[in-house]
Order: sequence, then structure tokens, then C-alpha cells
Amino acid sequence: MTDPARAAIDQEILAWMRESEWRRDDDRFQRLALKLFAFQFERCAPYRRFCEGRGRTPDAVVSWREIPAVPTGAFKELDLRCFPAEETVHRFRTSGTSMSVRGVLLLDTLELYETSLLPAFRRFLLPDLAADERVRIVALAPSPAKAPDSSLTHMFAAAIREFGESGSDFYAANGEREADPLLRELEDAAARETPLLLCGAAFALVHLLDEMQRRGVTLRLPDSARVMETGGFKGRSREVSRSDLYARVHRSLGVPPARTVNQYGMTELGSQFYDSVLRFPDEVRRKLPPPWTRVAIVDPDTGEPAAPDQSGVITIVDLANTGSVLALQTEDLGRRVGDGFEVIGREPGAEARGCSIAADALLSGPAA
Repeated sequence: MTDPARAAIDQEILAWMRESEWRRDDDRFQRLALKLFAFQFERCAPYRRFCEGRGRTPDAVVSWREIPAVPTGAFKELDLRCFPAEETVHRFRTSGTSMSVRGVLLLDTLELYETSLLPAFRRFLLPDLAADERVRIVALAPSPAKAPDSSLTHMFAAAIREFGESGSDFYAANGEREADPLLRELEDAAARETPLLLCGAAFALVHLLDEMQRRGVTLRLPDSARVMETGGFKGRSREVSRSDLYARVHRSLGVPPARTVNQYGMTELGSQFYDSVLRFPDEVRRKLPPPWTRVAIVDPDTGEPAAPDQSGVITIVDLANTGSVLALQTEDLGRRVGDGFEVIGREPGAEARGCSIAADALLSGPAA
């Protein structure tokens, strides 16, 4: 990275992410968001045209809430980057079939993505472990070699590198040959009574549970085990509710819903959001944003913030997105829950969540 203005912004944001205390700072967020917006307005021509069409320029915008949010679908149509194309070091692609257009997030550095990822991952998935304690991570996803452009795979790989015990790895459950090593690993984990994190898209878990049911296998993982699912409950062949999935996880693996965490994220974002249940087990389940993000629930008809008791479209401002655009309008509906939020579904007509469609396609073989 050679742009001094971008480097200065990155260093301020990275310093915030690395602070040991996790605290909301509205003044700092406002200052950095407006500074980053001005930079992206200047450096990203498609975003500048988008903002000008809405009468939102750095001179006119005085709050992070006024920063124009780009629909995530725009990443399928536009090259949204704030750096020269030749400085691209990595591409994350949205999931999809071979016939569909896939969005792409272009990155000139992975430092912000990983620096945002790791403290949130530890805070919400490993809060009961000592700072130097590692966990066996079983990732139901293709390996980085098989899916180099998957942000989900990269997230799991970064977590394994930083927090994973020796033996942490990627597994599939597509048929007997692929499922055998995965089930042996889970059977070994049940006998070891050491911390375990089983993670994957919802339909990756469905494939595992289906295979266990086919074999007549049930396990009781250690009480310290936890499961993370990344959403996407509609596969190519059927749809599964979250409550049904959590009940099956409890019956087949012995992990109760109170130790199953939903992670909310997307390819176009640099930060992720986790259920609070492991961190705050006595409080209502909700997703708590990292301090360097803001989540707005927007009335889809008016574009204004929804009333506190109403649902709306989830819009996210993420300071980790310094190289693309910081404000994104998702295709998801949500509502406020205390100091956090919950995801309640997709906008009518929105595409089925990509990561789980991809997991379903990868793990179930060719479509009939």
C-alpha cells in the first residue's frame, strides 16, 4: 500500500481493533467514518457517482448515518475498490452456482480483515477459555487450497492458525468416504473431554447430521464443546429452520442450543457479528457489533431508521472496509434487541443466502 492517506486511516483503525478493552466510542467512530467516507468518495469512482446521485458528498454528510450504503448486490456489477487494480492481493467471491454472477471483494491487504476477525472470534466463541488456551477447531468447509476465494474458509483458516489446537482441520460430510475422518475426529473429541469448536454453514451441519442419522450414530461431545453456524437455512433440496437445526445438534452431538452460536457476516464485509450466548449466557440472545462497526435498522419504504420495536433492512457501516466501501445495505431484515440486533430473515425476493447454498452444492454432489 503506497497511498499515505489510506495508510494513516488504516493505522488508526488497526490501533482501535488491537485495544484490549472492547468499548464503544461514538466520537471516534464518527470521526473515522467521515474521514474514511471522504477518502472512498475521492478514490472509488463508482461509489462517488452513487453518492453524487443521492446528493451525499463529504461536504454535505455530517453523520455516519448519512453515508450512502451500497446494496451488496452492487459487488456483482461494479469494481468497488479504492486502490489500483495491480495492487490487488486477494479476492473474496460471493457464493453462487456456475450459472450465476458472483460478487467479488477486492483486497490490497488482509491485515484489517484478520485484525477485525480475531478479537471478535475470541470474545464471542471462546470467552470461557484462558488467553493462552487453544481449542480443537473442526471446520465443515473446503480447505483454503480448494476454496482460495472463500471468505468463510479464510476466516476458519485464520481462526485455526490463531486459536486452533494441533489437529484442527477442514472436513466434509459428503458420503461415506468423506464423512469417515470427520466422524472419527468427533468420536475422539467426545472421548477426550477437551474444548472443541465445530463450525460451518447451516447446511454443512445438516449434511453431517443427515450422515449421522443414516449411520445410526449419536455422540455426546464434551460439555465445553460449542458449535458455530454461519446461517443459510435454505439448501438446494429443502429448507431447515434454526430451531430444528439446533434441536438436531443437541440430539445428535449433545451440544445444547445455549452453546450454539450464529455468526452473521458476508463476503462484502470485513467484520463479523456473533450471538451473545456464550459471552453473556444469562442475557437475551442478540448480536453485538464490534466497536468499529455500526448497525442501522432501516425502514425499507422510507429509508429512515425504523422505530425501535419495528423490523427493517440491516445496514452496516464497517471501518474494516477501508479498501472498498464502508457502508453496505444488506438483503436481510432485522430488529433491535437491547444494545444489539437480531436477524429475522431475508428481504422478499432476495437470493437465498450464498454461503449455505455453496456448502450444500459442495457437500451434496451434482444436482439431479
